[in-house]
Amino acid sequence: MSTIVRTLNVSILGQENIERIHEASLYLLEHVGMKMTGDRTIEKLREKGAVVEGDLIKFPRLVVEAALKTVPKEVTLYTRDGQPNMVINSKNNVYFGTHADQLEFLDYKTNKARAYFKDDIKTMCSLADSLPNISFILSVGMCSDVDPAVQSQVTFLETVKNFSKTINFSTNDIESLQEIIDIAAVVAGGHKELQEKPFIFNYCEPIPPLTHPLESTEKLFISASNRIPVVYMPYSMMGGTAPVSIAGALTQNNAEILAGVVITQAVNEGAPIIYGSMPTVFDMQTTVGSYAAPEFHLAIAAAAEMADFYGLPFYGTAACSDAKTVDPQAVAEASMELFSTSLSKANIIHDIGVMDHCNSVSPAMVVIASEIINQLRSYCKGVEVNDDTIGLNVIQEVGFGGHYLQHEHTFNNFRSIWYPELFSRRMMNPDDSDLMERVNVKIDQILEQHIVPELDKTVLESLAEWEKKYSVK
Repeated sequence: MSTIVRTLNVSILGQENIERIHEASLYLLEHVGMKMTGDRTIEKLREKGAVVEGDLIKFPRLVVEAALKTVPKEVTLYTRDGQPNMVINSKNNVYFGTHADQLEFLDYKTNKARAYFKDDIKTMCSLADSLPNISFILSVGMCSDVDPAVQSQVTFLETVKNFSKTINFSTNDIESLQEIIDIAAVVAGGHKELQEKPFIFNYCEPIPPLTHPLESTEKLFISASNRIPVVYMPYSMMGGTAPVSIAGALTQNNAEILAGVVITQAVNEGAPIIYGSMPTVFDMQTTVGSYAAPEFHLAIAAAAEMADFYGLPFYGTAACSDAKTVDPQAVAEASMELFSTSLSKANIIHDIGVMDHCNSVSPAMVVIASEIINQLRSYCKGVEVNDDTIGLNVIQEVGFGGHYLQHEHTFNNFRSIWYPELFSRRMMNPDDSDLMERVNVKIDQILEQHIVPELDKTVLESLAEWEKKYSVK
């Protein structure tokens, strides 16, 4: 699986500021607390030493520190057939993922948005399965032509049949979470096998500021009970549901995430959890939560440093846009975000190709983002300095006014330079851009030629029984 290996080191916060945010977060947890619903979760927290005052839960420092000692610092996620796919830790490895479904589909032929249909899942899965820069896909349950009561399960079933890598899933309700885990266990060969080699991980959120409703606590509880890796990710808007300052938003989000860490460890010590944070801006001109604001992506990079401080894997966001279509704004925003996240300490990057502040997903933008990721892979290698790369003897041999085209050193090393697949370096460019034409050709070729490995016949038969169950609802 292709990934970026960083040798560059860029610091956003610095150690002193990281520790200040950490201490401020502990203060919030211990002295202000969190509003929380869920009797069995609250009882587990009480047993671990949390202070329970009705639905207000306070977390003494020692309780938080104890949870941070037992939470895994590394998570390995597997492919559908049990092969290691992503090793997620606080080291500098980074992986990217897109969406299997969304509210709208940005048609790559017309560059116009329309409703997302179940059949589009196969298109996005085939595309993501073929691209080496895409390591996982998100199954979020948003198809317009599926019964809302079973959208999460139906979308997951369609995804698991058409995607061979790792699946990040979310659910529209509590009840469907265990069912999706049970479906995944069928594919993995059993719940024990799924725990040992998880090819799925769950996504859920608290509700900023400082609130963890039943849907959040129960999803954490079920994930931890099944030892399924879970992302806990507050989506806050500075000036709306978080302080307008980046430092304040980071502190609030960090406290909410640490509460999630304590919950998972109280339910099942050693259960894996992934630190996620989305502190964006509340745009006072339009009232949207921007997916492309520079403050948002600076804050994400800073939040990745907080996760690194705890030794936890980090779930980030990039290559998304507030634009409705693939246009100069969309490409500019995606490029800025990918550059930022590639220099940060983020490990898992989601929302590749998401458009219109998370209303739609664009296959074309996924392909363009993949090209940008290839650029950044070369950039993030940094500059290697040794006798061969300096090449004093080569410079001397070529001498004054010569050239290096025929030198052996050039022949041995020119392949280390990145060469674009889609972006143009032609000597004579056409008067009008044909980038989208090349992108469309690539997508068509993938959809025509790429074959996702088929699941075992007995597994498909079992999945068909689940599909029957949902078709009668």
